[in-house]
Amino acid sequence: MKFVITGGAGFIGSHIAKHLVNKNHNVTIVDNLSRGRLENLSKIKEQIEFKKIDILDFNSLKQVISDSDGVFHQAALTSVPESFTQKEKYHNVNVKGTENIFKLAKEFEKKVVYASSSSIYGNTTTIPIQENFERNPINPYGVTKLDDEKLAEKYHNLGVSIIGLRYFNVYGIGQTNDYAGVITKFINQINLNESPIIFGDGLQTRDFISVEDVAKANLLSMESNTDFSFLNIGTGISTSIKTLAEVMIELSGKTLEISYDDLPLGDVKESLADTSLAKKLINWNYDTFLKNGLKKFFF
Repeated sequence: MKFVITGGAGFIGSHIAKHLVNKNHNVTIVDNLSRGRLENLSKIKEQIEFKKIDILDFNSLKQVISDSDGVFHQAALTSVPESFTQKEKYHNVNVKGTENIFKLAKEFEKKVVYASSSSIYGNTTTIPIQENFERNPINPYGVTKLDDEKLAEKYHNLGVSIIGLRYFNVYGIGQTNDYAGVITKFINQINLNESPIIFGDGLQTRDFISVEDVAKANLLSMESNTDFSFLNIGTGISTSIKTLAEVMIELSGKTLEISYDDLPLGDVKESLADTSLAKKLINWNYDTFLKNGLKKFFF
């Protein structure tokens, strides 16, 4: 089959591309390379087609999507701090760009699996978080992802098959320092023999999920008979940022102290996924435990 991946030169998109190539699918990468990097695709460059297209360029997108069997939509701006200072830019790319994908999916009857985010929940009073919890984002990035979900609901009612995957904290080789990239930031600091810097007291918790498991969730969503849903993609295991830093220092074999700084605006206190719906609807479960995933950075 032939699939389009928007943001396919990015962190998650490039991993989806590798999984699709391994399954002998034809893959077209759509990326404007504002954040994506061609080196992410270096190992499969001979097996894919690359098109430098911005998702706001409707007509160029139309030519690519019309000739596909489905779309993995990963293109987005993802930095929470940056979203506070560039709200209009984030709305244009994340919301208007996503609507372009949904419009074309409707026109050409294509299924879309796209990147939503756990940021749509904001600070919940109960964990683990289930998909039917109130959506109350606390930062502009999260607001764009909520707007996308409202668009997904609208276009599904018009007949489009759409699955939105609410990623929790994705990590893995090739990640940049954007939102949810705390592991990458710690890696960079530890490699420079610098203290990992924690914002706040470090007791805030996250649900860290390997990018390989996220890629698998995307493929299973596309292959499934489910034609509409929002699904949590995490492990259901809670890890504090302080514990994360301690484990990473231990794995590095170095003697480093943790440094602390002020908590930034828009930071969620607790995040933990209930993934039972993903198990039920797309037969997905994670494979990689956090410590095993972290070892790949050091060994």
